Amino acid sequence: MMNDGMLSQDEIDALLNNADDEGSTETDSGEEDISAIMSEIERDALGEIGNISFGSSATTLATLLNQKVDITTPTISVIKRSDLENEFPQPHVGVEVEYTDGFEGANIFVLKSNDAAIIADLMLGGDGQTDAVELNEIHMSAVQEAMNQMMGTAATSMSTVFTKRVDISPPSIMMLDVKEDGSNQYLPPDDVLIKVSFQLQIGDLIDSSIMQLLPVGFAKEMVDGLLNAPTEQPVEQTQETVTKPSSTSSTNEQVTQTEQTQQSRSPRNIGEPSQTTGDIQSASFSSFEEVQLPQAEKKNLDMLLDIPLQVTVELGRTKRAVRDILELSSGSIIELDKLAGEPVDIHVNNKLIAQGEVVVIDENFGVRVTDIVSQSDRLKKLR
Repeated sequence: MMNDGMLSQDEIDALLNNADDEGSTETDSGEEDISAIMSEIERDALGEIGNISFGSSATTLATLLNQKVDITTPTISVIKRSDLENEFPQPHVGVEVEYTDGFEGANIFVLKSNDAAIIADLMLGGDGQTDAVELNEIHMSAVQEAMNQMMGTAATSMSTVFTKRVDISPPSIMMLDVKEDGSNQYLPPDDVLIKVSFQLQIGDLIDSSIMQLLPVGFAKEMVDGLLNAPTEQPVEQTQETVTKPSSTSSTNEQVTQTEQTQQSRSPRNIGEPSQTTGDIQSASFSSFEEVQLPQAEKKNLDMLLDIPLQVTVELGRTKRAVRDILELSSGSIIELDKLAGEPVDIHVNNKLIAQGEVVVIDENFGVRVTDIVSQSDRLKKLR
């Protein structure tokens, strides 16, 4: 029935229903894209890896910028390489991070030029109130250093999560314009990439997003390392197991046997004298807990155990002229004599006793001991 070109209510309802059906189809299709590549469990695992690593990085960035930094739980999705131009229509700042230990692969972080300019200004001692989007070499170096510190902390957190050493090379930074062929060399060559999106908030200056693009294979390798982590094998006990001693002399003999067994199995450090099989034997010492002492002497030993010692951790050292020290200001960067990822020195009463790596525990820094200085070296340092 004709009604002068006007649509009836039934026709309007039909058109609206069709529009709703098309919208739901597009959503389902997008969900199928990520579901066909990664299961829901794998996506949750990848999100948890990002949440743990970048949660600790937020603390590092807050210290560098002297601003409150919040990084939200990431969202996982897929993006086709052909859609990158629509995703990033304007030039962005890209930071490429390559894993050198623990994992093999590289990924790239993408953040807006305006956000990078604010971070650079804060790193250089400014207040972040800048409208400049033209990033010069100094600005790019400042952003690179911020990402270097963040990713170093993230690698340490990942070492804890995966119970193995995870290390990265110094990140490289570039202006990323996907419309130009020159920028494509920095992007992973895969046709389909995993996109991990974080919401980044820095004080009242930045409320934006930072994205991580990584190949599907690399993402699955990290997920597999988390979901299928190898269980620790029980330590095999030797035949010379130390039993509860009945006297001090028997304790010395049993400890000596155990030490000789451990020395024969452990590799000898370069520069240490080789153990001979003649009459010369290594000195052995009884453990304080195993020696039967009179009650009065036990009290004296307890007094020694309660003596406080000063423990300090040294990240690195450097020498600067008086002129350089006087020119220091808030935001200045001092280069130390150690490379990123190298162990830090642990001193007790200004004496080196161990080395370790920095970890983050509930927003506090800590040190996990990785190597103890040998007894001979400790004695030399005490002289």
